[in-house]
Amino acid sequence: METIQQVLSHIRWDPDFGQGDFEVGIYDRVADAVEFHALGELRMESGNRFSFGIVIDGVVRDIPYHRIREVRKNGATIWRR
Repeated sequence: METIQQVLSHIRWDPDFGQGDFEVGIYDRVADAVEFHALGELRMESGNRFSFGIVIDGVVRDIPYHRIREVRKNGATIWRR
């Protein structure tokens, strides 16, 4: 099974595979649910292998990669933890 970092790298660097609309399902501990966000909303910092930033309700949140539960491409699940 690929890690989430490998999946995101594949999307970023493979021009054929990277075409499409990607959504990332992030586990929200407070709501105890998975919330989906467009991949473009994620702010991945070069060299940071542990977390990414995302703007939620106008506030930039630092989210660890292990909270990503699912990745969808054009509505179909391509990766799930």
